[in-house]
Amino acid sequence: MKWACALLAVLMIPGLYGVSAVERPHLDAPFRPGEKLTYQLNWEFIPVGTAVLEVLPAKTLAGKPVHHFALTVQSNAAIDRIYKVRDRIESLADAALTRSLLYTKKQREGKHRRDVEVTFDWLHMTAQYANFGKKREPISIPPGTFDPVSLFYAFRLHDLKENLQLTAPVTNGKSLILGSAQIHAKETLEVATGRYETLVVEPDIKDAGGVFEHSEDARLKVWITDDTRHIPVRITCRAPVGHFIAELVSLQTPETQ
Repeated sequence: MKWACALLAVLMIPGLYGVSAVERPHLDAPFRPGEKLTYQLNWEFIPVGTAVLEVLPAKTLAGKPVHHFALTVQSNAAIDRIYKVRDRIESLADAALTRSLLYTKKQREGKHRRDVEVTFDWLHMTAQYANFGKKREPISIPPGTFDPVSLFYAFRLHDLKENLQLTAPVTNGKSLILGSAQIHAKETLEVATGRYETLVVEPDIKDAGGVFEHSEDARLKVWITDDTRHIPVRITCRAPVGHFIAELVSLQTPETQ
């Protein structure tokens, strides 16, 4: 059963609505370790699993403190019988949130297995992808390049408003794209965690590939809170394999724990 577009939406949207490499984001972050965003994933009207974005305690890399983020996705019990998914992605970014430092992905989808590590060499301006230790040739990256997960958090530092278009370089270690997205009008939205004033964001997915490739009707939309937190509360994905929705069902912050 092809419900992986829901996972792809959660992963790719942050990687496509970017931050400008020219504009430096402010450092008064609207998130802290302990923040946990939980989404229910639906294919058409069928619940298929959950996705969780977390800000983990800071780590130290090369003697310097760095941000530590994680995304986990898993199918529910009913879908496990058909296509079991247990994925976990972790990301490290510099303390100022201007670039990625390390990106790892443990992917368990049906019989498909990947243990990916993407290392960023900023001295030589390259990123290198490895799967189960087998390395590819490094690719060149420009300043301010992010992995999809850390870019989501860097995006949240910005002053967002209607009719704003954002761009940024993003890589998964195998390829580099210049992602872009348009922020549209405001919209009031009610989900399980409450009623929100939101901004509607539509990423440009022409270079996203995967399930979006060769489909003129494919579309991604994100509703983010119109406040300093910029939390996605709903994500929709329309692709040839169906219509998917990721909706915020739990919001935990250090203040609520």
